[in-house]
Amino acid sequence: MLEDENIQDYHLNILDNANSIESLGDKISDEKLVRKIIKYLTKRFDMKVTAIKEAQDISSLKVDELIGSLQNFEITVNNKTDKKGKGIAFTSSMDSEETQGNHEDDEDICESLALIGRQFMKIFKQFDRRSRPNG
Repeated sequence: MLEDENIQDYHLNILDNANSIESLGDKISDEKLVRKIIKYLTKRFDMKVTAIKEAQDISSLKVDELIGSLQNFEITVNNKTDKKGKGIAFTSSMDSEETQGNHEDDEDICESLALIGRQFMKIFKQFDRRSRPNG
């Protein structure tokens, strides 16, 4: 399996190879095919392969069950990595009139930020006290 290849494409390649071998007169059992699929998966599937090996008997596992499980894992991992990159960014825009000499506004902002900081620390200390065991 290639690093950038998804499970569906990998499955199609495996089936194509298995059909080619079968057309030559040699039939591959499901157990052997499952073992081959697992053997050549990339490292990103190591966690799932370990879970499958521990939870199920590989000798009785069907190829379709394995591929379904791997596709489910791939979708879950892709969704998690997509969500990790999303965040909230704050932007600020000021008109040129606002930027010219409103020193009082700057002081008000600094005071507001200091007040927010003090309130945050007060709440943080309350949570810190709650998490400690009584003793």
